[in-house]
Amino acid sequence: MFEKEIEEYERIRQDYQQKIADRMGVKQWMEYNEILFSAHTCAIEGNSFTVDDTRILREQGMAMIPVGRSLLECMEMADHFRAFDYMVSHLDHPFDEALLKEVNRYVTEHTLSYRAPGAVAGEYTSEDMAAGDTIFGNHETLIARVPNLMASTQKALDDGQHPMVVAAKWHGYYEYLHPFRDGNGRTGRLLSNFILLRAKHPLVIIRLEDRDAYISALKQIRSEGTDEHLVAFFFRTAIHRMQDELSQKHKNSLPLLFF
Repeated sequence: MFEKEIEEYERIRQDYQQKIADRMGVKQWMEYNEILFSAHTCAIEGNSFTVDDTRILREQGMAMIPVGRSLLECMEMADHFRAFDYMVSHLDHPFDEALLKEVNRYVTEHTLSYRAPGAVAGEYTSEDMAAGDTIFGNHETLIARVPNLMASTQKALDDGQHPMVVAAKWHGYYEYLHPFRDGNGRTGRLLSNFILLRAKHPLVIIRLEDRDAYISALKQIRSEGTDEHLVAFFFRTAIHRMQDELSQKHKNSLPLLFF
């Protein structure tokens, strides 16, 4: 399954790596990804920061709060920067509960007290969860499944399964478990990209405009008992991003006519 998607993805990835990622250099490449990823992943959860707002905050810090943005949104974005930086600098960390909890701690460190007074950043929820129109299961039962999810995901990678397939499958099941009081979506998207970055693949950046399709693919795991829609969504998202940026590269390399 997914042989066709893997073939197309790998063909475009090779071109993308040579023409864009390698030519930007590691530092600039990661800064570009951090800003784009942070803007969209937080926007999916309701943050109003644009990509330009995110770039300004990343470059100038809390001393330059973009006009019209709340302090809470700034803190949320700053927390995501720290979580991203932690993830990138710890790609050799075992894919385990300690990694999961630490990423969630960074994601929610300065905002959790506003959204869930009494909850502890990086610790599992102590009550049952709901998000949007979804009621999750018994939280003790779901949390008890986390260690097996982390271990089976690492085994799938060790067995040579394609990183994109593993990242998508992990993400779908993790969101089903929803083990933290807040930040599950952002934590899940970060750890999916941890899998990809460790395999030296580009990040999957789910854009705000694709939120409905993304949520629908997650819901189909429950309604249809299959994660194939989410895996296909991950491939489409990754391929579309690479194609779009390759197209930008080509267009912006053409000579301009001044007169």
